[in-house]
Amino acid sequence: MIKQINTAAALALALCAVPATASPASELEGLWRNPKGSVTVRIGQCGPTLCGRVVQATASAKAKAAQGGTEALIGTTILSNITPAGTKRWKGRVFLPKQNMHANGNLRLAGNQLTVQGCVLGFICKDQTWVRVS
Repeated sequence: MIKQINTAAALALALCAVPATASPASELEGLWRNPKGSVTVRIGQCGPTLCGRVVQATASAKAKAAQGGTEALIGTTILSNITPAGTKRWKGRVFLPKQNMHANGNLRLAGNQLTVQGCVLGFICKDQTWVRVS
């Protein structure tokens, strides 16, 4: 009986020693800052897709978002359902805090710059180029 317990314990320890394999991190993951430097977004895994949440914002950015109906800018998910759409390209949804609305989104990565585009009605589009913070 003791030998069986020791064998089971050894097996359990051996399984704990095997490193877990994680999916490779996306090159989008990390901190990104908007052109004015007023908002910082952390892009990371959210279930099977990527998302981006506001982690830092100036008082001015918070006030403008609140005027548009987004009361708490910090913690707000502004990028969601981000999935690959080609080499250095992704698609998903973009939340526009100042307008309190969602748009179809396209993301394009070039070095340490990420162009984030939001389009409503399929043809009215606006984009920003964010810079990687880390």
